[in-house]
Amino acid sequence: MESNHEISGRRKENSIAILPVVRVASFGVFLDGGTGNTADDILLHNAQQTRPVKEGERVEVFLYHDPHHRLTASMNLPKLAIGDIGYAKVLSTTRFGAFVDVGTERGIFLPFSEMTERVQEGQSIWIKLYEDKTGRLAVTMKVDKEMIRIARPIRNRKKGDTLTGTIYNLTSKGAFLITKDRELGFIYKDDIVGVLQIGAEVTGRITYIREDGHANVSMRAQKEEAIHSDMEILIACMEKHQGVLPYTDKSQPEDIRQNLHLSKAAFKRAVGHLLKLQKIVEKNGQFKLKN
Repeated sequence: MESNHEISGRRKENSIAILPVVRVASFGVFLDGGTGNTADDILLHNAQQTRPVKEGERVEVFLYHDPHHRLTASMNLPKLAIGDIGYAKVLSTTRFGAFVDVGTERGIFLPFSEMTERVQEGQSIWIKLYEDKTGRLAVTMKVDKEMIRIARPIRNRKKGDTLTGTIYNLTSKGAFLITKDRELGFIYKDDIVGVLQIGAEVTGRITYIREDGHANVSMRAQKEEAIHSDMEILIACMEKHQGVLPYTDKSQPEDIRQNLHLSKAAFKRAVGHLLKLQKIVEKNGQFKLKN
């Protein structure tokens, strides 16, 4: 049975192929370019060989364009099989998408249409390797179904224990994470501290273990502990604004979250405690530090 990588006709960049060695040179070997013209034969340089190859042998290679836009081969294949997911670094971004390191000589393309959020160079993200309609390799950040497929239920943990994982998806409701043990967790928007991006490693506290074995997680401390840090955030904010808090009970939750990284409920609790402790006063609907 022939491999899916057996191809005929003109070869394509960013694809895997099994090609015959048609001639040998001191600096490498040439593979059949598929056009019948020896000028189109593809160089497999000695530096891109993982073992010595001989004339007449069929070699599995990754095809890519070199800096001179010549089709070139390498025996350094993707570390992921097609359909597999992995945690990979963004090598560069372009106006069309980004390129991600999956172990080949050149990065694999991540189209904008396959991003769940914009990425930046150096960011590590969860991706799935796939073959597009033209037969070229590409990656996608849409990995939710694959994460559920590989997930394991949480065991030997209980409510209150910490859970560390990397973010693989962000939604309007919160963030999804996966641990090294393939356990899944979800952090509701109100339980997120700071600004998260896909690929970030976070540690939180398990607040609930669901029937499917996945966990709800909070990055916030227990209310008794969190209230003190929340009050400090408000005091620091007032000190930056001449002793006046620029937010009130009527402020929009998103404004409070974006600027103070607090939920509206946490904001109101902290204000209430500061009033009770007589560290602030309310005047004309505004909160001010007490002189």
